[in-house]
Amino acid sequence: MKVYGIDIIRGSVRSRSRRPMYALVRMHDQEILSETEISSFRLERILSNEKPDILAVDSLQEISVDQHDLFAFLQAMPPSVRLVQVTGGERKESLGKVAARFNISFNRFDPFAEARTIARVASLGAGYEVIAFENTSDIVVSRHRSPGKGGWSQNRYVRKIHGAVQQKAREIEMELVAAGHRYEKKETRAFGGCSRVSFQVFAPRDQMPVAMYRGADVQVRISGKKLDRIRFKPLTGRPKYLIVGIDPGTTTAIAALDLEGNLLHLSSSRQMSMSDVTEVLYKVGKPLIIASDVHEMPYSVEKIRRAFNGVAYTPRQDMSVETKLDLAAPHPYKNDHERDALSAALDAHRSYKNKFQSIQKRVPPGYDLDEVRAAIVRGLSVEQALGEIKGREAPEVTVTPHVEVQAPGDERIRILDGTVKRLRSLIQEMQEESKQKDREIIRLQGRLRRIRSHREDKIRKDNEIVKRDAIITSLKKRVRREERVNRNLRKRVSRLKEFESLQQQENAVPLKILVSFTREGLKSLIEEFGLREGELVYIARIDGWSRNVVRDLAGTGIMGLVVGDEESIPGDPRFMEPFHEYNIPLLNGEDVDARVKGKQGSANKKMVDDALSDWEERRKTYELEKKAKMLEHIFKEYRSERGKEMKKVG
Repeated sequence: MKVYGIDIIRGSVRSRSRRPMYALVRMHDQEILSETEISSFRLERILSNEKPDILAVDSLQEISVDQHDLFAFLQAMPPSVRLVQVTGGERKESLGKVAARFNISFNRFDPFAEARTIARVASLGAGYEVIAFENTSDIVVSRHRSPGKGGWSQNRYVRKIHGAVQQKAREIEMELVAAGHRYEKKETRAFGGCSRVSFQVFAPRDQMPVAMYRGADVQVRISGKKLDRIRFKPLTGRPKYLIVGIDPGTTTAIAALDLEGNLLHLSSSRQMSMSDVTEVLYKVGKPLIIASDVHEMPYSVEKIRRAFNGVAYTPRQDMSVETKLDLAAPHPYKNDHERDALSAALDAHRSYKNKFQSIQKRVPPGYDLDEVRAAIVRGLSVEQALGEIKGREAPEVTVTPHVEVQAPGDERIRILDGTVKRLRSLIQEMQEESKQKDREIIRLQGRLRRIRSHREDKIRKDNEIVKRDAIITSLKKRVRREERVNRNLRKRVSRLKEFESLQQQENAVPLKILVSFTREGLKSLIEEFGLREGELVYIARIDGWSRNVVRDLAGTGIMGLVVGDEESIPGDPRFMEPFHEYNIPLLNGEDVDARVKGKQGSANKKMVDDALSDWEERRKTYELEKKAKMLEHIFKEYRSERGKEMKKVG
């Protein structure tokens, strides 16, 4: 595997005047091939030509200013080259700590030493791969030159370019079909072929069967679909080894340390089962040592230890509260349960700390110290651990007289057989626990169905109540409206009764009161009291009179219209014409002794008869005067026509 490590010597990607210069170390299968000082432009050329497996850096800020610049850098790299940041992903650590895990030391002030270390730890599996593109790629086939304005052969020239674009697109499509990739195609038709053809291929860039191309007429660009945010993927899927402290009970607490003693996880919950504890630990790492704060390890903690095939650790005697407080003091915790779990893990790390430090002196550089430590904790010697890591077979063991020595391979088989037996018993326990959980689930599902049924009945009942309440509210509004109408009708009936009683009196004539001499006033009077033929209507003042209102009054057939007093009657002669024309007697209230109280009134019957007689006399006089005026008008017209005829004869 070819791994290239780079470290910046001088300059910066943020500077326009001093462009960065890098120390490049080429490494192939843990062997350094060359060390070179190169520029950023030269680095891109080397990556394009040599195509290493990994380009390792200790910080992305040495090759890009921001995320947009990083996308451009990754787009320019060959798809097969992986960019690895050896100091971590989202959570970074120093290069010294990363190198210390492999027992590697270097000069921090020498860029070439740092580049060698970066390449070496990357080849050993340290770091995170930078993921910037989705598993989707875009292939764009377009013109490499513009047709321009052209001359006599312009059409032939354009047809040639567009035909070349179409032909290249067909070749790429055939290669995609042959490779079995799923894709979507978009064409921009043009004269003689296509001016642009794009393929959206549902596969990563490194699986594209075609390469970028630039010809005389056609160019092919391949780009990956960018992610919204840069992601980091561990270069190796090997989890970290953990020292785990567990405090079981009503509230279960978990504390997880790495082999250096750094706290990675601390939590507690009242609703955490043993399966939840197992799931949490799987997410954090790989438990190597399972510790408890009491001398006799609880059964629930022992089950978890067997599930991970971890090494058990218990103190010689139950830990006191003072000891727990001293151990957990440097770390924050929420409750006593977390303190107990944390103190158990820290006590286990303290007991192995000296052994881990002595191992570091005996292990040569280039080995993962965590792997060696894990092998030592499981009972192997340093030499056996190194041999197992390198994949070499253990040396043959000679047999001396009267001493039977078991080969390491047989010992490993015995250990694995014991592990299989423990796992089988654990599986049986897990199956029984699973059956119990299934029964509990069935019981809870039945309870849930009953609760849902009760809740649905309650919701249905509440909806029916809401519907009935709305109907009741509507009916109440309707009842109140009918009550108002009923009250108005009762008042109207009482007034009509009073009016009827007035009609039955011998010397009185009832009057119906007209509020205003308008059509609206007349309509209101008819709706409230009614208006029958032969009745008298009273109005206090005649303001804003009109001929239409007089005509409407005549249509009701009333006996006459009584006006408040003589001053209320306009002196305009035209006012009397519609009353004479429609034969509506217009009576003076003083002449008929009109008396009005509220919406009712009465007049003296004898005086009304006299006033009607006077009106009839005035009406006859009006008719005679009207006929006289008409005859006079006819006579004048005759004289005028006769004079005109005489003038014609003369």
